[in-house]
Amino acid sequence: MITNPRETRKVATVTPASRELAFEDARVTTSDGLHLNGWFIPGAGHHTVMLVHGYRDQRGSMLGIAEVLHRHGYTVLVASLRGHDTNDGETISFGLYEVRDLAAWDEYLSARADVDQAHVGLFGVSMGGSIGLRYASDHPRMRAIIADSAFSSVADTAATSIRFFTGLPPFPFAPAIVFWAEREIGGSVSVLDATKWIHDIAPRPVMLMQGGADTVVSVDSGKRLFDAAGDPKELWFEPTVGHAKFLKMMPEEFERRVTVFLDRYLK
Repeated sequence: MITNPRETRKVATVTPASRELAFEDARVTTSDGLHLNGWFIPGAGHHTVMLVHGYRDQRGSMLGIAEVLHRHGYTVLVASLRGHDTNDGETISFGLYEVRDLAAWDEYLSARADVDQAHVGLFGVSMGGSIGLRYASDHPRMRAIIADSAFSSVADTAATSIRFFTGLPPFPFAPAIVFWAEREIGGSVSVLDATKWIHDIAPRPVMLMQGGADTVVSVDSGKRLFDAAGDPKELWFEPTVGHAKFLKMMPEEFERRVTVFLDRYLK
């Protein structure tokens, strides 16, 4: 679960051009020397949203969200994480080291004159949402944060995720897999708890999205995060929506809710 070999990982097979979006290839180097690839999509306005994909996914999966935001005037940075897509690295640490990736992408945005530095937000999906919450808690320039199907903590979601990704029953395998993962990563997953970080984002706004048919992360994750967050905060819970399926299953409502939130807090 913590390795994503280049030979078998998902990579982007389309670019923003497939949705008739003008874009620039973006490339950054992290503080520990890894090269990452993304896309910068200029918008009608300079208010900007960084998009962060999920576990074992790739940046192409974020183009639907990018298209929605671009349609409403936002500039979009489609970021990507170590050990994913065409990037360096093969280890996934569930946020322990990936925050360095977001720091590198944030520095990229900071260097651009066509980005309104006072109006930068972040939209993360699944693991990308959890990592985004952690990064935003320490970086006040992230002015508005959306987390779609983020796990509240590794401990909370281990049983659900291990059953989904391995097909193994949570007991006795979950504790053993977590123990092995910690040895490989070189750190404790107990510190990967977004309920401990999310309150530090306030008074900046947070929007949480959680589906009741999620089989990848604990269905309780959204509520746990919402309860731990400070104001202003929003929770969109839909009983029939699966993991990170809001845009696919409810496209019009997704566009309305997301853009109303960002227009209110980021423009």
